[in-house]
Amino acid sequence: MDYSRKISERLWNQPDKGELESRREETFIDDIIQKSHIEKELLSHLDGIRTVFDGGAGCGRFSILLAKHGCEVTHFDISQPMIEKAKERAEKEGVLDKITFVRGALEDLSDFADQSFDMVISFDAPISYTHPNQEKVIGELTRICRKRIIISVSSRLGYLPYLANPIQKNQFLLDENCDDPFVRWCVENKANAVESFSFHKDAVMKLWEDGLMGGSEEIAEYENGGTPWCITYTFMPGELENILRRFGVKEITMAGPGAYARTIPNELLVKIMNDPNQRADFLEVCYRYDANPYVCGMGKDNLLASGVL
Repeated sequence: MDYSRKISERLWNQPDKGELESRREETFIDDIIQKSHIEKELLSHLDGIRTVFDGGAGCGRFSILLAKHGCEVTHFDISQPMIEKAKERAEKEGVLDKITFVRGALEDLSDFADQSFDMVISFDAPISYTHPNQEKVIGELTRICRKRIIISVSSRLGYLPYLANPIQKNQFLLDENCDDPFVRWCVENKANAVESFSFHKDAVMKLWEDGLMGGSEEIAEYENGGTPWCITYTFMPGELENILRRFGVKEITMAGPGAYARTIPNELLVKIMNDPNQRADFLEVCYRYDANPYVCGMGKDNLLASGVL
């Protein structure tokens, strides 16, 4: 087993991951925007869709949504804590019988036959965490798909600005006084992050050229018993489109959820999110803006692609 998979298994199987991940839309504005965009995209393509494979399905945000719309969903994830949280949420929503839960890694989909599912989805970039197997994984996801595939991966153009902004997450805190541990870290470390920051052109150029975030340091931390963030491969828009075309995907559309919101300061984002009418209108504008091909690479974290087989 390669290190990307080992690191992902250790990271996502931490006991508190299910609970923390299930609250992201209550905590981070960028997650609200991204999930809203994906929901709109999914619901606009459900005609003729009966069976769905959700790869890297996490706490069930979209498995449950699709089950509530009558789909039979296979919820596939590497994390047992997140599967347990998804089961809990599915039972509460009354759709437990519409979802089959399978623990596994995207690197191995050999249990699923060709064209097993009408729709295949994979969101929040689990494909990017399978480096160096990311292209093979996309190929496998298309193999098991019969009609439509919708995936999101880490965006290289989206991530590059992070290397000049160590406090980028603070812009998207919905409530900086909440008790989420990552929110507390963002708030408490903001001043130090700014004070200690220096811009490193070489780091930017390396990510631009090879697309890889992480590597030897993460492996060393893992070997020392730590829980590093996943080694992450980031995609350029044209690169992802070409890979999908090579595997037979047609009518490809792309989007960068969060591109519009990146231009707005936290104080105004919070004001918008806390007003139901403004929030609904804002999310609709984000969906339209972020789907424009000229900005798709500048989504907050992810590059979203949809197409048909």
